[in-house]
Amino acid sequence: MATEWEGKSRGSVLGYKIFVFCIKKFGLYSAYFVLYFVALYFCFFAKNSTQSIYYYFRKRRSYSWIKSILNIYKSYYVFGQTIIDKIAISSGLRNKFTYHSDGVELIEKILQEKKGGVLISAHVGNFEIAEYFLNELEENVSIRVLTTDTEHSDIKDYIESVTTKSSIKFIIIKDDLSHIFEINAALARNEIICMTGDRYVNETKSLTHTLLGKEAKFPAGPFLLGSRLKVPVIFVYVMKETSKHYHLYARTTKGKHRDPNALLKSYIESLEWMLEKYPLQWFNYFNFWNDLKD
Repeated sequence: MATEWEGKSRGSVLGYKIFVFCIKKFGLYSAYFVLYFVALYFCFFAKNSTQSIYYYFRKRRSYSWIKSILNIYKSYYVFGQTIIDKIAISSGLRNKFTYHSDGVELIEKILQEKKGGVLISAHVGNFEIAEYFLNELEENVSIRVLTTDTEHSDIKDYIESVTTKSSIKFIIIKDDLSHIFEINAALARNEIICMTGDRYVNETKSLTHTLLGKEAKFPAGPFLLGSRLKVPVIFVYVMKETSKHYHLYARTTKGKHRDPNALLKSYIESLEWMLEKYPLQWFNYFNFWNDLKD
């Protein structure tokens, strides 16, 4: 079993088409209803993902085996809900959802200082909808997402064809490091650079740190960049609380300039706090801790 994220997530265009059809013809809850069966399917037919999330609940959260098995289904269901919510919100149904924020004034301060900033998140909750909440700030927000661009392009193309065009722009990580120049240019325009710090891809530089009592590898890039760029760095998470309500968290970072390990340590502390409060919203369905065998 792969010990690092392989750069692609599961899913098919057909699955997305079914959810979009349900949302547009019968409403959000009809898509949630279909999801009951989709989540059950994944429990039995997504072997590696199911093993990985069972390990998370059983070994890293120390749940009983019964609770761990039940939470496999709950995890898939909540994850599916976040995908449906993203489609719904980006299709013009933002008014169907509510949210409250905690620490958003930190982001507003970055924008007011006109130097740009860095937001680091993780594959927990539903960070991809942060754009729609941040757009409601008094200050204008321009977001650039740093990505490897290895996700399924057919799914991306389909989602873009049925949803409102996002204002987010992307910076693609390249072997020649030219993306560094794009990052500096974006910061000079007072733009926000967003990235995730929890998925290590093979053959890229990594850092090691303990998460939930066990060492794991993390991508070095976000923490090297965050610690070297002379701009504020904030950890941001958007967590699902009820079927139509989200909570946006923004947290300050700790660590010295040019000390990526200190920034990673601060990131781990914030991530563990989120997982303690929202244990079902850990969405890394692979052998994250390198403890599972093929």
